[in-house]
Amino acid sequence: MKLLESMSNILLFLGFASIPGFFASLIAFIITYDEYSKHYVDKKMPFRLALEAAIFAFFVVLLLAIITGFVLTKAYSS
Repeated sequence: MKLLESMSNILLFLGFASIPGFFASLIAFIITYDEYSKHYVDKKMPFRLALEAAIFAFFVVLLLAIITGFVLTKAYSS
C-alpha cells in the first residue's frame, strides 16, 4: 500500500514537471537553434541538433522531478 502511495506521489510530481519541462525544452530549442544556425549553411543540421537539445532538456527536468518526488515522499513519510 505504501509503495502505491509513493508511486502516485511520484506521478503527481511527474505531472507537475511536464509543464516546466515543456518550457525548458522550448527555450533549449530556441537558444540552440539560434546559435547553431549561425554556424551552418544548411538549416537541417541546426534543427536536428536543437531538437536533440530540447528532448534532452525535457527528460532532464522530468528525471529531476521523479527524483524530487521520491525524496520528498520518503522525507514526509517518516
